[in-house]
Amino acid sequence: MSACCVRWMLSHTARAVCGGSRGYWTAASRCSAPGERSNVIASSRRWSPFSTAVDDTEQTLAPKKKNKHDPKAHATIGAVGRKIPHREIQVISQTGENLGTMHRADVIRILDEQGLKLVLLNESKDPPVYRLLSGKQIHEEQLKLREKQKAKAAPVLVKELTFSSGIAAHDLSTKMKRVEGWLEKKNHVRITLRLGRRAPAVELDTTLEQMVQQMEVAFGFVSKPSVIRDGQAAMCILRPLSAKELLKKQKDQDAASPPDDSTSSSTESEAPGPPLGSAETTEEPLQK
Repeated sequence: MSACCVRWMLSHTARAVCGGSRGYWTAASRCSAPGERSNVIASSRRWSPFSTAVDDTEQTLAPKKKNKHDPKAHATIGAVGRKIPHREIQVISQTGENLGTMHRADVIRILDEQGLKLVLLNESKDPPVYRLLSGKQIHEEQLKLREKQKAKAAPVLVKELTFSSGIAAHDLSTKMKRVEGWLEKKNHVRITLRLGRRAPAVELDTTLEQMVQQMEVAFGFVSKPSVIRDGQAAMCILRPLSAKELLKKQKDQDAASPPDDSTSSSTESEAPGPPLGSAETTEEPLQK
């Protein structure tokens, strides 16, 4: 294309942008200075249909959000629906029985017939492991998983208590009541028993264990009583029992307790003897 053709196209485009009429372009060219004409031509070139639209303002693109891997993404349980991504999968029944490797079409047929749902258990295995569950079972598993996550996320508070080996009995009872209250609130308790200035030398670890065993609240040891500070003190950490431990302890107590025979012995001792009148009736014929 020659230079004349290019010049004609640019001028024609400038006329269309500035008004579309020849008279308007002529008037504008008469009234404008040579420097202004160059600006008009430059703007016409900028907005010509043969060039890309350019904006004077600098545009900054918003950074894309990175899909960070959430470690808790796979910590939930849910049904995968009918769109099974794998062709063949290993299926576990509701009762935990291994049904073997099955085609996804057969699995979908079982889902429709029995009204069950499919849950992914392990995707890393070959073939991946899935389990058949009902909607109620999935809901129960979700509740259990939430309780476990809450238990892990909840911070454990550690309360501290220090007293001397020469403490009075009333003060010791008051402090042990405070420890019982902390344990009931699911807190850990660190107890330090230090040797008094004028108190006789004793086995502080044994004494501390005897003191904590007098409490009425069930507890466990995070660390059992041990001597610290070169024998000048003893320390232990107590924790509340879990629900499983409490149930086991209750069963052990029920099994160890002997049957109550007091009721049977009392009923035997209080059993009425023969009536007094009966002895007199048997003796009357002999007297006659």
